Amino acid sequence: MAEEKKSLNFIEQIIEEDLKADYKKENLMFRFPPEPNGYLHIGHASSICLNFGLGEKYNAPVNLRFDDTNPIKEEREFVDAIKRDVQWLGYQWAKECYASDYFQQLYDWAVELIKNGDAYVDSQTSEAIAEQKGTPTQPGTESPYRSRSTEENLDLFEQMKNGETTEGAHVLRAKLDMASANMLMRDPIMYRCVHKPHHRTEGEWKIYPMYDWAHGESDFIEQVSHSFCTLEFLPHRELYNWFIGKVSKPGEFIPKQREFARRNLSHTVVSKRKLAQLVEKGIVESWDDPRMPTISGLRRRGYTPESIKNFAESIGVGKRENMIDVSHLEFCVREDLNKKAPRVMGVLDPVKLVITNYPEGEEEWLEAENNPEDEAAGSRQVPFSRELYIEREDFKESANRKFFRLTLNKEVRLKNAYIIKGEDVVKDEEGNILEIHCTYDPKSKSGSGTEESLRKVKGTLHWVSIKHAIKAEVRLYDRLFTEEAPDGVKDRDFIEFVNPDSLNVITGYVEPSLSSAEELEKFQFQRIGYFCIDKESTKDHLVFNRTVTLRDSWAKKQK
Repeated sequence: MAEEKKSLNFIEQIIEEDLKADYKKENLMFRFPPEPNGYLHIGHASSICLNFGLGEKYNAPVNLRFDDTNPIKEEREFVDAIKRDVQWLGYQWAKECYASDYFQQLYDWAVELIKNGDAYVDSQTSEAIAEQKGTPTQPGTESPYRSRSTEENLDLFEQMKNGETTEGAHVLRAKLDMASANMLMRDPIMYRCVHKPHHRTEGEWKIYPMYDWAHGESDFIEQVSHSFCTLEFLPHRELYNWFIGKVSKPGEFIPKQREFARRNLSHTVVSKRKLAQLVEKGIVESWDDPRMPTISGLRRRGYTPESIKNFAESIGVGKRENMIDVSHLEFCVREDLNKKAPRVMGVLDPVKLVITNYPEGEEEWLEAENNPEDEAAGSRQVPFSRELYIEREDFKESANRKFFRLTLNKEVRLKNAYIIKGEDVVKDEEGNILEIHCTYDPKSKSGSGTEESLRKVKGTLHWVSIKHAIKAEVRLYDRLFTEEAPDGVKDRDFIEFVNPDSLNVITGYVEPSLSSAEELEKFQFQRIGYFCIDKESTKDHLVFNRTVTLRDSWAKKQK
């Protein structure tokens, strides 16, 4: 039977229709155009996967272009972080471009617009300009400076460029239609004065182009065939086309802007301004805090490039905004790590277990499978001895039939080891259990093939040998917000919904094979969840970040 052909999304349909019309495949060109004013987040990841994915599908170049038109907020740190994130996701751009590469060309075109009567210098305050814009149902009012002479406009624009005017004294506006139904077409601002050094051009420029002026012209200069952006830019398309129409010549290739809907992720925020607040207020430690929805935060938490790409592909692109439950993202990383992550044993809430009939001072090394999903992963040796740590919740003195873990007078298997039977407990004066005493069946060793080893017991516990165990700092991360849409609750600040339990730092004990684990190395702590080594980890002080629990415990907790 022939393999079912995958249906095209609406963006691929647009490209296919253009190719059937007058576009040539060799002229296809895409771009990912971030502003370097913050770290990329999971929303950007979808855009990266869309644009670079189209590049791979059509064997077309994809530019990485930094829309760096605001020196007040942009920094080299963000440029470097963005490049690192795109490459980590497994993509490589054709050209590294910057809107600032085109500042001179944009300025020259602006001068031509002034000469042609399509732009003028306005000397009103920003408040006056905003007031004159009108409303969606009422036309705007023309600026008193709209009829300035070409010579005066050119002279003032030159002064603005040279830094001879103060910030806020003048702006350059396009001359369109103050009665347009599209408010963005009511004489939009093209340039403003900013006397601040730029991360690339330093102090060369004293005026900076607005996004709407720079973005479309940058697409035109680079000959981008399809400029994809999110739905809030749909009203900007008319202006995008008008600006390009003013600088292009008949017969030249014109980029096409098309829009797709944002995919919002539950229990987080993706506004750069709000993410910056979380950092500035110390709610998180940095942009790459593992609770942040930034790509660098997800990477540090232990997410894989494949899990994020699978997430982006599974939610697809659409024309309507919707909320994606974060549990879907967690499912994607669980699915990927299940195939890749080596299984190890770590105990996070330890209680001492003594095997009273195991010889004192003796130890043995047992074979443990690294990953049942991957035969090539092989096996490792784990030490076993008389005194072990198990999880405190894995023992009850007395329990009902549904409790399949250790209890007195019942048997369980220790993973990769022996069958044990609970015999007694040692408590402190307040009744807290200090030790669990048990016996083991020496003939029940896992994998030995003996009749005793084949006995069926209902529970299997993970453990670590106390004398071999390595102490580790374990950071248990959870969702950053308790509310599904923290920035969507009327009259409430999103900060109010920060989850006070989003981070719990504990001390655990792990098997000795992890002593040489390196930054970002990923593991499944058996029966607990997926963890990775944090960048702050050292050989003498291991630090593990919990990526995700083994199962979705959040839904259960909410119920």
